[in-house]
Amino acid sequence: MPLMRNPRSHFAPLAIGAPEPVREIPVTPSRMIHFFDPSNEKMRARVPDMARSADVLLGNLEDAVAADKKEAARAGLVEVGKTADLGGTPLWTRVNALESPWVLDDLVTLVTEIGDVLDVVMVPKVEGAWDIHYVDRLLAQLEARAGLTRPILVHAILETAQGVANVEEIANASPRMQGISLGPADLAASRRMKTTRVGGGHPGYRVIADPDGDADRPSYQQDLWHYTIGRMVDACAAAGIFPYYGPFGDIKDEVGCEAQFRAAYLMGCVGTWSLHPVQIGIAKKVFSPEVDEVLFAKKVLEAIPDGSGVHMIDGKMQDDATWKQSKVMVDLAQMLAKKDPELAEAYGF
Repeated sequence: MPLMRNPRSHFAPLAIGAPEPVREIPVTPSRMIHFFDPSNEKMRARVPDMARSADVLLGNLEDAVAADKKEAARAGLVEVGKTADLGGTPLWTRVNALESPWVLDDLVTLVTEIGDVLDVVMVPKVEGAWDIHYVDRLLAQLEARAGLTRPILVHAILETAQGVANVEEIANASPRMQGISLGPADLAASRRMKTTRVGGGHPGYRVIADPDGDADRPSYQQDLWHYTIGRMVDACAAAGIFPYYGPFGDIKDEVGCEAQFRAAYLMGCVGTWSLHPVQIGIAKKVFSPEVDEVLFAKKVLEAIPDGSGVHMIDGKMQDDATWKQSKVMVDLAQMLAKKDPELAEAYGF
């Protein structure tokens, strides 16, 4: 059975009157997707301030919103979409799970009420391409009803074992696919992992050196999420969409948070979630390329303008492969510099 529509129809609208799907996912700063609870009136009042500091602002309707506050959260997000000055910061939402009693009203209300300002819908617990196909068609119908001129994109959360098994098909399921985030807490439960932590490492997950007489045997903590992040990054890169680390639950452990974010960044993730303002700063620090690396990458591009041949720069061999690495680094730095004057100065743009 085919996993996707044939190439001739893949980019056709799925409803009469719906906007045409995008062929390239917009590349914008998204070092952190900052979550807020729209049911909280005080938090809604702080939305403009949050928008100034975060790359992406997400109104959360799912986990961490109590059942008796689901409707208030939905209404609060509509209020934010209609009235808040976000200063150009993209507005996303995480709707309730597809099997929940709230998700249909989430999608119908948000698309028809604030679809013109809603950039991305994050879908929890995606298990396969079929989940994306359902959301894809429904969004097209609602966009046509609302008269929208641009499609709303979809972001999947990888938080079940079946979702990981199907991650490549999920990444390619629709032209709407913007990216995928790791959801470590639900994924741990789905896999029967023996941890109650939300992301991060675990002191029991270690390797130990071989015995060496009576000497102490060095032991090193490992990353529980390395395999999943690697597979998610490959699936996203192959599909032309973007991978993100998800939540780091221990707000007080800033050192551990930074280490986990940096591991994800080095492996290819473009951003992460932030659950508290302190994590916005950590994400900015981690997901913005190091100044020295950007300056060296600029030097490589200047020395090899056409990307061909082999060159020695500062005693290091550079060729077409390292030119491509440098291009990725400089392009990211240029994009972030447009949003952050301090980075622009540091990078020399």
